Amino acid sequence: MTGEIDWGHLPFTYMKTDYNIRCYYRDGKWGELEVSSSEYINLHMAATCLHYGQEAFEGLKAFRGVNGKIRIFRLADNARRMQASADGILMARVPEDLFIKACIKAVVLNKRFVPPYGSGASLYIRPLLIGSGPKVGVSPADEYLFMVFVTPVGPYFKEGFKPTNLMITRKYDRAAPNGTGPYKVGGNYAASLASGKIAKERGYSAVLYLDSREKKYIDECGPANFFGIKDKTYITPESNSILPSITNKSLMKIAEDLGLKVERRHVLLEELETLEEVGACGTAAVISPVAQIDDLDTGKSYVYSKDGQPGHYCTLLYNKLRAIQYGEEADKYGWITEID
Repeated sequence: MTGEIDWGHLPFTYMKTDYNIRCYYRDGKWGELEVSSSEYINLHMAATCLHYGQEAFEGLKAFRGVNGKIRIFRLADNARRMQASADGILMARVPEDLFIKACIKAVVLNKRFVPPYGSGASLYIRPLLIGSGPKVGVSPADEYLFMVFVTPVGPYFKEGFKPTNLMITRKYDRAAPNGTGPYKVGGNYAASLASGKIAKERGYSAVLYLDSREKKYIDECGPANFFGIKDKTYITPESNSILPSITNKSLMKIAEDLGLKVERRHVLLEELETLEEVGACGTAAVISPVAQIDDLDTGKSYVYSKDGQPGHYCTLLYNKLRAIQYGEEADKYGWITEID
């Protein structure tokens, strides 16, 4: 089957692979890892994930390196972020070593689906944690299911590493202050679907959300964190309703090593006028450079690319991170888990 895959033209969508990994939390403890070839799960109709949103997930990638080995990017960081999400909505924590073992096992069992080096594609890893125990009253479940599946994917945005346009609207919020914004839970993404649909219909790649309280500050894009470049400074929003992006965290470190100053702070909407480059960053897209941001409520537009090309620093950051992921440059940060 893998011989029929057009690795260079993969969409960012689900493709069936051979196996997934599962583990159950029952009677106050996690069980053993189980291997399944089924794409389906049996779930109680009163499971808390279905009624009260007890669900969290992660997204990370495995790459075929220049040396032919498989490389997983920042595995432990994703494990810790899932633990933070579990704490936020009162689910059983997945131990870090269990998370890591499950992800590695899922990749190894499906290694024939890891795209070849140079194809521009990767193996997307999706760990999922759900409340599987039944409850009718609003309370945490007593049982949980942790599972990991993988699927080969191409670029998140079909344009790849080319500038796209974003839109601003004040009619929708992604997450409330002091709510679930900093956790990777499904409800945050459900909240972005309506505005995301409007964006796609109008030709934008995503919505740039403002803070929910005052509508004065930049928050984040639906599927990604926001950053801007100005005066050799990498600027990204500080907010308690933003998902802490592992890609953004990586880019901040790389930016420092490239000689940029890094500022993580509140970013006023008016600052869009002064930024020289803008990007959206996350596991799926890595960096999606932004050509233009249109404020649909005020009619104002902010232009960052007139020639359709990514900016200087967006390109440097993107190439540096990708080089580390593929093993073209040494991983001096300890971000890579390599598998034979």
